[in-house]
Amino acid sequence: MPEPVRLVDLAKTLRSKNAGVDLVTFDIFFPDPETFHRVVDSRALTKESVAQLFRTEPGRVVTFLELEPLRAIKFTIRRDRPSGSPGDSDVFGAQQYAPLLSVTIP
Repeated sequence: MPEPVRLVDLAKTLRSKNAGVDLVTFDIFFPDPETFHRVVDSRALTKESVAQLFRTEPGRVVTFLELEPLRAIKFTIRRDRPSGSPGDSDVFGAQQYAPLLSVTIP
């Protein structure tokens, strides 16, 4: 059985960005099919676990996709407030991926 490893150490790319004014999308790309399947098969990332990780309701995770041909997991979360509105701390949504840095894959 492989040793647990941090998601950030397995991913080739891990990023977030705006998907319109009300949404932030997250992309996690993996370097090879084996790594992609290790993460998907671990079930460490699901719509429900993402909602919990980002401290939001599962209904705010509007998409969650495991894209084998791209070796990617992509999901989109509805923002608490529109991008650029008063109180918004990340206009471009580029810093929202930080909670993913704590995810460990068994």
